[in-house]
Amino acid sequence: MKTVLIIDDEEKLRSLLARIISLEGFDVIQAADLKSAIKKLDHTDIDAILCDVKLPDGNGVEFVSLVRQKYPGLEISLLTAYGNIPDGVQAIKNGAFDYITKGDDNNKIIPLVYRMLEKSELSRRVSQLEKQLGNKHSFDTILGKSKLIQQAIDLAKKVAPTDTTVLLTGETGTGKEVFAQAIHQASQRRNQNFVVINCSAFAKELLESEMFGHRAGAFTGALKDTKGLFEEAHRGTIFLDEIGEMSLDLQAKLLRVIENGEFIKVGDNKTIKIDVRVIAATHRDLMNEVQTGHFRQDLFYRLSVFQIKLPALRERIVDIEVLAKHFVFLFAAKTNKKIKALSPEFTEALRLYNFPGNIRELKNIIERSVILNETDELTVDTLPQEVLNSMPKSSSGNILSAFDLASAEKIHIQKVLNYTNGNKTEAARLLNIALTTLYRKLDEFKIG
Repeated sequence: MKTVLIIDDEEKLRSLLARIISLEGFDVIQAADLKSAIKKLDHTDIDAILCDVKLPDGNGVEFVSLVRQKYPGLEISLLTAYGNIPDGVQAIKNGAFDYITKGDDNNKIIPLVYRMLEKSELSRRVSQLEKQLGNKHSFDTILGKSKLIQQAIDLAKKVAPTDTTVLLTGETGTGKEVFAQAIHQASQRRNQNFVVINCSAFAKELLESEMFGHRAGAFTGALKDTKGLFEEAHRGTIFLDEIGEMSLDLQAKLLRVIENGEFIKVGDNKTIKIDVRVIAATHRDLMNEVQTGHFRQDLFYRLSVFQIKLPALRERIVDIEVLAKHFVFLFAAKTNKKIKALSPEFTEALRLYNFPGNIRELKNIIERSVILNETDELTVDTLPQEVLNSMPKSSSGNILSAFDLASAEKIHIQKVLNYTNGNKTEAARLLNIALTTLYRKLDEFKIG
């Protein structure tokens, strides 16, 4: 039930309004002055306020500012016995919903209360949606406790409040867009647009038009002036995914935007100024691309002011089970299945797999397994063949259990190789075995 607070020092009028409003099914709380009204606001969930302008301990017009500042989603309307234009104008400027005259406008009270409550409820829903959106894209949604992912998160959190350009590197599927969203959400630009451009999804000419817009007649089919995504991102953040695929001449135009905050639409000669934060991402080695002449050196240095490398999933094996359980929860809910656990063999198979597609591939594998599964536990028979091939097998060809010594040995060797970034000589040293023995084990366990 909605609650309305009436603030008026005239007891008879206050009681009359309370009776009128309560007959509509609302709870009504009364206060004779601002001091008692503030106490009630602090201890009761109020949905709308009707307040007299002249009160024993203050002015309703000024009280509006206090309410709007402390309770931004709460609507307040002022009632006055002697309406005057300056007070009315100031009340609206301060954030009052309405300003009406007592007595003459009693028939307007109920419609007014309903409109106030409607707007208050809308504000509350918007606030909840904004909070949900913030939570959805916050750093808290990035799962994993491994050292490498935590280092990446810490770096992203430090750069987020600034306007510094960020370059996210790492293999395909490691979550670069998720990081970009989290950086934007933790920045001062969080209430502005977050715009995404996949630079590999367009031909060169189309990408330029997509980024900067075009004038009517700039090319065949350009029937009207069109905004580019940089304009859409004004005062917000633009995420340039797969920037390593961008052509050299377009790289020069992007450099101008980053350095001067200006660009020219396709087919135009007028410079447009914008304020945009740039976050770029690539799976390529941009320094190598610079050396081979495929990427501008000056743009690389502008983009890599703050570089964050996202680890491959095989480098953070400890996080695989957490991520898998998260995806199981999502897809089980979508398919209305009650899956309570992952079998030890299922989890082990995931840990042993190389995941060339990283988190994106893990997500797809889990979705497939959930669809195929017919019990309350995910088992290895729901996994695709490429994952099953990564599991050690006995001499008879059967998959070894999660507790088998050979299986544990393979997991350990894989972990050490991940730690050494594939350096077999260093891995053999850490394992305290000969390099030839390591190669034999790699061949036996089919570790690439």
